[in-house]
Amino acid sequence: MEEKPSHEEHAYLSSAQPAPKMSVGRYISTRFSTLKPPMARVQNPIRLLRLLNTQQWLFFLVAFFAWSWDAFDFFTVSLTVEPLAETFDVSKTDITWGITLVLMLRSVGSIIFGIAADRYGRKWPFVVNNVLFIVLELGTGFCQTYKQFLAVRALFGIAMGGLYGNAAATALEDCPEEARGIISGMLQQGYAFGYLLATVFSRAFVNTVGHSWRPLFWFGAGPPILIIIFRLCLPETQAYQERQRVREATPNAAKVFMNEGKVALKKHWLLLIYMVLLMAGFNFMSHGSQDLYPTMLSNQYNFSPNAVTVTQVVANLGAMTGGTVIGYCSSIFGRRFSIIFISIIGGALLYPYCFVSTPRIIAPAFFEQFCVQGAWGVIPIHLMELSPGSFRTFTVGTAYQLGNLVSSASSTIESTIGEQFPLPPKGKVKRYAYGKVICIFMGCVYAYVILLTLVGPEYRGRKFDVAHDDDMAEATGKEHGVWKLGERGSEAEGEKATRRSVEDVGV
Repeated sequence: MEEKPSHEEHAYLSSAQPAPKMSVGRYISTRFSTLKPPMARVQNPIRLLRLLNTQQWLFFLVAFFAWSWDAFDFFTVSLTVEPLAETFDVSKTDITWGITLVLMLRSVGSIIFGIAADRYGRKWPFVVNNVLFIVLELGTGFCQTYKQFLAVRALFGIAMGGLYGNAAATALEDCPEEARGIISGMLQQGYAFGYLLATVFSRAFVNTVGHSWRPLFWFGAGPPILIIIFRLCLPETQAYQERQRVREATPNAAKVFMNEGKVALKKHWLLLIYMVLLMAGFNFMSHGSQDLYPTMLSNQYNFSPNAVTVTQVVANLGAMTGGTVIGYCSSIFGRRFSIIFISIIGGALLYPYCFVSTPRIIAPAFFEQFCVQGAWGVIPIHLMELSPGSFRTFTVGTAYQLGNLVSSASSTIESTIGEQFPLPPKGKVKRYAYGKVICIFMGCVYAYVILLTLVGPEYRGRKFDVAHDDDMAEATGKEHGVWKLGERGSEAEGEKATRRSVEDVGV
């Protein structure tokens, strides 16, 4: 007969703080029982959004706009491959190396800016990130040779890599617990929104105002100026300020930060590996369903450029809707259950998504991306809740970007396999059965994501304040206890409480 979890383990398994130590067998035995939806009572979306105060809304908005413009900057190359190839007198495949370099070097940026944001605050690394966006987007627009283009895009990869973790921390650290799910979904869909903006402004600027593709990149350098001004008007998040007060109340704040890193690595190394593997699956899901899809529509099903654009726009509207809806539902049904459920629905929709050859495909495109980005809508808050408190920006950003790196070959894999299934050519244009490949590839990806989500943990409702961070207690030498940082009082009271806590343990 299966041994029942203890009271403490049950509290964890019902998704709160990280678990006490338990055997591998006990953990495995709880994977299905903890998947049961908690059916938490959650207010309607409007009331949840009203829970955020003005500062919390401003934190969300600045993070959302920055994340959207990250997407805009990334897709500017994807949408101008042909004119870029003509300007630099290289093949389209050569230009796509600019995309690949961005994906390859993002993890470098996530490490650099993630550690900086966890040590020195969310604000200034965020500002530096956006300054680099301005410089490098302008630099791309002035490139005269292919080598210059590759060099600038490689640096852009480092800059882009630093933003995701910081945006997630900025938007979600101070967010009311009940509203985290819906805010997570809304934040994640900034990427789909950025793609739509890139599509619109590409039509507006490329080959319409002179200088071919360059005006799109010059325009892209403008909005980050406004984002920087916006961020400069806001303080650090309250969660970071509390953590920093604890560090500064010790004789050596830098040493405490190093201790926090050692504790996090010692206690959570397996979880960090799991998060990278999970994000690899999620990035395969998005790239596998999106990157080659326009090619499938135009090459296999002979869609016109306008029909492809309309289908892509509708698919992205489905993505934004799905991310928000499923992010909200994850607060009711749990993070893991929501991801698994919507992944199963997405798998069931693969056939019409890949094999309908008429304009009616617009409907399955909407609902397939609803499912893909619905699962993604849970990710920002799920990663935040899984991450060690002292290294949230670093962990969230690096897990995401390493997963991006692993999945960067998705379109290449699909394209290569697709060429093994030729169709009758259209004139001199070779045609391939890309739909079959996308369907099989995505079926495997969904199965992987469902399995990995099933075996993984969930800390829904985890407290983000330093008062509930056992890692910080261990890093500062405090055996038990909670820092009473004046959670609802003044900053001065919080500093006094922090100082007393540190003095108590003799740090």
